[in-house]
This record gives sequence, C-alpha cells and structure tokens, in this order.
Amino acid sequence: MDSFPAVAGTAYRTVMTSPRAVLGRILTDLGSTLVEVVAGRADPARPVTGVLIHDPGDESARLPGAVVLGVGVYGAENVAALVGQARAVGAAALVVRSPVAVEGPVAEAAARHDLPVLGLTPGASWAQVAALLRALLATDEVGTVGRPGEPGGDDPLSGDLFAMANAAAGLVGGPVTVEDRGGRVLAFSSRQEEGDEARIATILDRQVPAEKLRALEQRGDFHNLYRSDGPIYIDDIAGKPRAAIAVRAGGEILGSIWVVVDGPLSEVQDRALRESAKVAALHLLRQRSSADAERRLRADLLATVLEGGAGASQAAARLGLTGQPACVLAVMAVDAGPPVSHVAPAATPADGPDPVSLPDRVAAGDLLAGALALHLSAIHPRAAVAGLGGVTYAVLPTTSAERAQRIAEEFLGRIGSRVPALIGIGRVAAGPTDLRQSRADGDRVLRVLAGGRSRLHVARLSEVYAASLLEDLSDRIAAEKDIPDGPVVRLRAHDARHQTAFTESLAAWLDSFGDVIAAAAAVHVHPNTFRYRLKRIAEVSGIDLSDPNDRFEAMLQLRLGLGER
Repeated sequence: MDSFPAVAGTAYRTVMTSPRAVLGRILTDLGSTLVEVVAGRADPARPVTGVLIHDPGDESARLPGAVVLGVGVYGAENVAALVGQARAVGAAALVVRSPVAVEGPVAEAAARHDLPVLGLTPGASWAQVAALLRALLATDEVGTVGRPGEPGGDDPLSGDLFAMANAAAGLVGGPVTVEDRGGRVLAFSSRQEEGDEARIATILDRQVPAEKLRALEQRGDFHNLYRSDGPIYIDDIAGKPRAAIAVRAGGEILGSIWVVVDGPLSEVQDRALRESAKVAALHLLRQRSSADAERRLRADLLATVLEGGAGASQAAARLGLTGQPACVLAVMAVDAGPPVSHVAPAATPADGPDPVSLPDRVAAGDLLAGALALHLSAIHPRAAVAGLGGVTYAVLPTTSAERAQRIAEEFLGRIGSRVPALIGIGRVAAGPTDLRQSRADGDRVLRVLAGGRSRLHVARLSEVYAASLLEDLSDRIAAEKDIPDGPVVRLRAHDARHQTAFTESLAAWLDSFGDVIAAAAAVHVHPNTFRYRLKRIAEVSGIDLSDPNDRFEAMLQLRLGLGER
C-alpha cells in the first residue's frame, strides 16, 4: 500500500476530471466499444439524468436530460423525425443502431435541434446498453470525485467501479473488467479494443460467454482463482492471456478482476492488481450496504411528498418528480379470496376480501413494492415506490389516470395470484404539492375495494365514488353512535323478535326493481306469498313502497347495514 495510493490517486484524477452525470462520461466509458457520435455536436458537459426507451405506440415520458434509445428505428427519415421527438421531451442525446445514414435529414435535424445522435455498435444488446447507461448514471455511493484539492479529489477510493477499472487498467497495462461470481460484468475500463473477440463479446453482452465460463471451470481456473490470495496467470486459452484476482471481503468472495495482458505480471503489476482488488472490495461492500439505506431514504422522501407540507417540494425534487404531472397508486395485499360485490341486500364490508394481518401485510408489501418498482421503472425512470404502514404507494409520472389504471391492471396480471392485491388510483396531480390529495383518493378507493363494495381489483375514485360516500356515512354514524330509527331498523327489529324475513324480502324487491316474480324467486317463495310479505313490510316499517324517496332511504339504510347486530 505504500506506493499505490499516490499512483492510484493520480490515475483516478486523470480518468474522472469530468463530472459524472454528463454526456462526456458516457462517451468516455462507452465510446470506442459501444457508441460513437455520428451526427450533431456532443457537448461533454451536457447533463444526463436517465435513460428512456422509445416506443412509437405509447405516450412519450418526459425526462429532461435523458438519453433516448431508438430501438428498432431505421432509415434517415425515421431517425430525423425521432431527433425532433426526443428533443421535444428534453433529451440529452439519441442512440440508434449503426450504420446510420448521417447525410441529409439526420445531420440537419441534429444541427437544428442541437441534439447529438450516437450510433450503437452492431450486435450490441439494447437491454445491456440500457443497463450499462443506468449503471454509469447511478448515484455514486462511495463519494464524489473532485479535482486535486477538492473533497474526494485526492482519495483513490472516491469514484465508482468504472473509474477503479480505468485506474487499474492504467496501472496494470491492459483492459480490465470487474465481474461478479456468475461472470456478470459489473464495470469495465476503456481500451477494450486492445482485447480479443471473447473480451469484446463479454463487454457487448455484459456477461462472460457461457462456453468461456465452462471452459475456465473445467480447467480448474476458478478453483485456483478463489484459493489464491494473489493474481493468477492464464495463458493456454483461446485468445490473449489473462491475469485475474479474486475480490474478497474477509472470507467472502465478492467477485473478481480480469485483465488482458501480454505476459506474466511484473512485481509492480502484481502489487497494483492486489491493491485494485482491495479497492474493488470496498466499492462492492459499500454498494451492497447502501442498497437498504437508499431504499429507506426513498421511502422517507416519498412519505414526505405524500404527506404534503413545507418539505414536499424539496423531497419531490430529490426524487425527480418535479416539473411533470403524476398520480398516486395505493396498493394493498389481501387474502386469496376474490373481492365480493356489495350487491347482496344485507352485505356489509365484512363480506369483502380480508386484508391480511399487519405483519403478513408488511411482508407481502415488501414483495409488492419490489415487484411494482421493477414494473414501473420499465415504464418511467422517475416512478417512485415505497411501503408505508402496510400499504405500498407509487408515484407514477403521467398525464392520464386512465393510463395509470391500465398499467396497474397489467401489473396485477403479471403477479397473478402470488401476492393478491388491490390498487386504488388517485387523481392526476399537476405538481408535488397536489400529490397529497392524489394519495387521499387512492386510499379512499382502496378502502372501498377492501370493504367489498366493488367487484373491481383496480379502480379510480370516479368508478367507486358512491361506494366511497357510503363508507364516509358509515364512519359518521359510527362516530355519532346514534343510529336513527327508520323503516329498515324497524324491520330488522321485527325480524329478530318474530323470526321473519321481511328485511331480506324488501332488499330482494328493491334489487329487482319491483319485479315481484324475480324477487320471489330470489328468496325462494311463491309470488303470492311475496305479495303478502310486501303488504306486511309496509305495515311494520311504515314505508310507502310507491314513494321513490322512501325507496331510496330504504336502499341507503340497507347498504349502510343500519340496525344490524
């Protein structure tokens, strides 16, 4: 460690003089391997905030500063049109598959809209490119790299795995990859073109080819790698020789570092690779330990946004939820029973699906939150999800509550019966300060669905508004502890004293729109018997069955369950 910090610190400053979340970072780390500028002027200092995948059949998400991936877009006219669309949503760059016809429309559109067009290497996976870009743009859990004299500028542990890989490549003298135990590439250095075909394939797929992994395992190279405290040298393989070292934290193997080399390592290279493994171990440990902290932070920020108040706008800004409309999705796990419609005359909220117990709901909520976050991240990169008090809340940037409902229905369709759930959709909020009301809408809908007053699993407030008013009335009656006397209350009391079924018969008649034949069949009696019951119902309760106001009051009292014991 005596000589490495100073040398490594210099290497880090050389690699990381540019700010992280900027276009220059992408061109530096992915250029010459994956992407190249084919049209327009690429400003290295242009901020980059995320990744959007273009879908011509769906609403374009607005994420200022995003890199737009033009998957399946070919031809000069189509690319030129997409340049304008991407700029309209505030994009920082557009990536399309090479080769790109850059003359004419594409060049003119790139210049007119001041948007660089990047060409993606043929054969590279769009999914892996999206993952690489998100990894490059992810918040650095280790610290911020600055210039000499600035905080973090002289610390070789500042920066991220990509910067560490570049530093190691400069010290060892060959292109570097940092891989996990399954051969997945976590980071890589520049100069990968100096490697061989196997290395290029590894970078393009962000995964060591399966046949390569099998060959190394059969030869015993992984056994030797994980048993050795230092680097191992592998030369009798197809392609250029490799040097590799395991990345350890105590007795746990976190991954490995691989370098394409010309021959056995010198003493200086050996020492540099050993120290690089120690630095990589710190990065991997910090990244792993920060995952839970990041989730807790996002949950706290989202709770602040949903509660409103003075800190809502600042919390929304930290979550990237400002400058765009959004709505809240309220999700709750329930038991496996399907929701039951509140159509039976004597049905009460207890007839609906039972929310699971709080401990089980929290556990199911964790599963829901993770699955929902994954589902929504593919739709909008700024969607925020967190579990709060047994309910999972998501803020989805969108201009349409109907679209949010379709997305929620698709989500429930994907998770199936693994975690049965109900989802309430709030109104579209114009800004962060309005998300509190959107959450209130979602909670009201969720209460209706969980109470069994609707057959729906996903709903907006407009679809269950009458049922939500019934819930409000039930709360008021319970709070006042004063059940008013009325026809339904008198009928229930008579039924309890004389073992009659007048309440059930009245409900059947009302639900049948006064059709005696249908109502009699519903309660399994002869129509003449049912007509006699109607006469007795009017006498006992005092209700005038020909009066629409009396009928409405009776229906309302039945729905509220007044007089039930």
